[in-house]
Amino acid sequence: MRIRALVAKEFLDIARNRTVLLPVALVTFVSLAIPFVVIILVPAMTGRPLGEDAALAQIGAQMAPHTDVAADIAVEAFLFQQFLLLFLLTPITAAMSLAAHAIVGEKQARTLEPLLATPVSTFELLVAKVLGALLPTLAISGVGLLLYLAGIAAFAHAGVFAAMATARTFLLIVFVSPAAALVSLQAAIVVSSRVNDARTAQQFGVLIILPLTALFVAQFAGAWLITAPVLALAGVGLLVVWLLLVVVSVVLFDRETILTRWR
Repeated sequence: MRIRALVAKEFLDIARNRTVLLPVALVTFVSLAIPFVVIILVPAMTGRPLGEDAALAQIGAQMAPHTDVAADIAVEAFLFQQFLLLFLLTPITAAMSLAAHAIVGEKQARTLEPLLATPVSTFELLVAKVLGALLPTLAISGVGLLLYLAGIAAFAHAGVFAAMATARTFLLIVFVSPAAALVSLQAAIVVSSRVNDARTAQQFGVLIILPLTALFVAQFAGAWLITAPVLALAGVGLLVVWLLLVVVSVVLFDRETILTRWR
């Protein structure tokens, strides 16, 4: 299958320059460190359990998966659930440089012309570019997520890990996060095929972070509960947007114009 061959080519390019994955590892490390510092380390250092904060206790009681548990467990479960949203942002921010350089970088390396001269269709080329940026970052982010869950099992109060095992957690990890990354990366590919500067493509792709950050803040403030049905609907909507972006990217990707305009 030609898409598989193109994705393998992208993996080989990454293997030759492994430093491009450094931002992925860095963002994943930060996403791991912040929750445990805020939820475990700070209360241990100050001697003040999170359940003593009236506002947090109220939000935890309303929004934690289990409301019949102790205040400390409810608050920890709520906060660890909210910090899962950081892992939604990780593949987007970390893979954006890869996607933004997908077309511009090929042109600058003088490898785009031979690639466009092959029988590979525009659809196959653009989808492979997105998958080539997405899959390695999802793999690293998945390792980070396993460490996150292992850390919760090891350091959080007993019962917090069980409270994380919900449909909401599952949908966020395996559905919404990859779908959001697909939309962002495909947007970067669309822009990358129309501009000469990879930074412009990167800036457009990162725009999806703005509404996701707003959701992150709203969740912490207790202004809005992102339930499992809401996440499922959001995931479906993101997949629809991605498919539309794939169509748009194929329409806008004029091989001859791109080659002559960038010579």
